[in-house]
Amino acid sequence: MILYHGSNVIVDHPKLVRQNRTLDFGYGFYTTTNANQAVNFAGKVSARRETGTPHISMYEVAEIEELQKRLKILIFPEANEDWLDFVYANRSASYSGDNYDIVYGPVANDTIYRTFVAYEEGILTKEETIARLKVRKLFNQMIFATEAALKELTYIGQYEEKEGQDERGKH
Repeated sequence: MILYHGSNVIVDHPKLVRQNRTLDFGYGFYTTTNANQAVNFAGKVSARRETGTPHISMYEVAEIEELQKRLKILIFPEANEDWLDFVYANRSASYSGDNYDIVYGPVANDTIYRTFVAYEEGILTKEETIARLKVRKLFNQMIFATEAALKELTYIGQYEEKEGQDERGKH
């Protein structure tokens, strides 16, 4: 499987770096199978950090079924109640459940941010939030939360966006 990581620098040797903000799946190295999502994120990171330029690093990794033989993996096949509880707990820094090497599932990206905030503020119920999320196209994210998980990633180059290019990059 090919994964992408958007940043303001090339990341040929991924590392676990503590963030100063809470993220959907908690602490870890975030990737996606969607190149366009990584491109979008790289632009945001560069703008937020006011340094570097957008870069999309590419990695090869075994399929999830193979990784499950070696690592503890949590998979959310869709934005459901379990996913919402997990993301909410991580974003509010209150998650106290099991630790995983890898977490894979939908990303609570900017297109659904208002819905998520409305849920966090108690304006929407869990059921209303999930119903609104199900009508959105949610991209995925795969985080590598341990050193053992990071060792599964093989850097294969930098993605270069070209007009009409699909989600495969140039090595």
